[in-house]
Amino acid sequence: MSLNERKLLLVAITLTGFLGAFVVSSTNIALPMIQKDFQLSAIALSWIPLAYVLTTAAMLMPSGRVADLFGHKRVYLWSSRVFALLLLVTALVPSAGILVALRAAQGIPAALSITSSTALIAFVFPKEERGKAFGLFAAGPYIGLTLGPVVGGLVLHATGWKILFLVAGGLGVINCLIPVWRNRGLDWREATRGRFDWLGAAVYALALPALLLGLTLIPGWLGISLVVAGLLGVALFVRSESRVSDPLFDVALFRRNRLFAFSNLAAFVNYAATLATTFLLSLYLQFTRGLDARTAGLILFAGAFFQAVFSPVAGRLVDRVRAHSVASAGMALCVAALVAFVFLGQTTSYVYIVVVLSALGLGFALFASPITYVVMGSVDGRHVGLASSTLASFRWAGQNFSLGIAGLMLALVVGSRTLEPALYPRVLSSVRISFAIFAGLCLAGEVVLVLGSHSVQRPAITSQ
Repeated sequence: MSLNERKLLLVAITLTGFLGAFVVSSTNIALPMIQKDFQLSAIALSWIPLAYVLTTAAMLMPSGRVADLFGHKRVYLWSSRVFALLLLVTALVPSAGILVALRAAQGIPAALSITSSTALIAFVFPKEERGKAFGLFAAGPYIGLTLGPVVGGLVLHATGWKILFLVAGGLGVINCLIPVWRNRGLDWREATRGRFDWLGAAVYALALPALLLGLTLIPGWLGISLVVAGLLGVALFVRSESRVSDPLFDVALFRRNRLFAFSNLAAFVNYAATLATTFLLSLYLQFTRGLDARTAGLILFAGAFFQAVFSPVAGRLVDRVRAHSVASAGMALCVAALVAFVFLGQTTSYVYIVVVLSALGLGFALFASPITYVVMGSVDGRHVGLASSTLASFRWAGQNFSLGIAGLMLALVVGSRTLEPALYPRVLSSVRISFAIFAGLCLAGEVVLVLGSHSVQRPAITSQ
């Protein structure tokens, strides 16, 4: 494949990553307007983002096997088209029930595009360019998360929430017009005699969403029951996958490839320790410090900005130095930033918060694309789809685990009462306890990275 063809592919899949994050962040801004239009309860409103999260989580692991069987380029192209179409249709929804159903449906092509995009980068870019490519690809979602609230707010103010989906769908259509389909020989494809593990996919699709949903409902009995059921389901899934010939989740690969296993675990820990930062600081800035949403958003912008700017830099860096060293440095910087947030108080300088947020954003940027480089480079071609879906699943589970911990601490310390000024000191306490837990998790992740760095590198992927 020529250099221009590789660049064209990278533009397309980076825009795909941007679009997925943009829709998520801009939809969150639109929730109050949606609630007003459909007269929804708080619980009903929460299902609009939750439906997308749960469906995406359910599909991430099976999507890698689907791409292996049918071709990563084909799966990427069709998932991108379906996602754009569903966004356009969402602009026409007449009821909240259909909106929730469409958001759930959008999670299916989203999961397929996430895994196939990562695999395509691993296939088409040579080893000396792969880090830079992963870094640029990682910047796409961060830019989407950064611009989503800003652009979404402008669109909502000028028109309405349905136009927001029309704009996002239009961007999806433009992305589909990039002629990636002309590129031949983009990816490796497994022999068609391979089978899809339908039973394993069904168990996984029920178990992981139950676990993630349960985390949001703890400490209630329903939440505890769902977490227990989800853990049992995950255990059953892992056990069943060790006995099938064409697994969705290769247990044997984890056993024999320590680099792959420890790197995925490190990714889970890092996302579990960092993702809830924005949520926690939003509570701190608006309740403890009394800032309005716009001012709080401007302060929180620092972290996403540093992630977007330095992700490509981190990608270029791993093309020159050992990727594990870069990821380890990023994890260490995350540990330091999380420890610094433990000392937040009622009069902490905003400059202090911005500096620490910037350090956390830089640390995450130094970790994210290098760990993707390590995971995708630790397997051979026939395991690339599985590696991509496994990494995506571990990241997604880590993100939800992070929000679950933050929500649990808030429930235990503050309780279920309506937030009022008398409870704001408890909000601060829950925020500080959460950051202490996350700092400990991140430190454990640093240990996992060190253990993984002493593992033997598996055969690298051969580029087309």
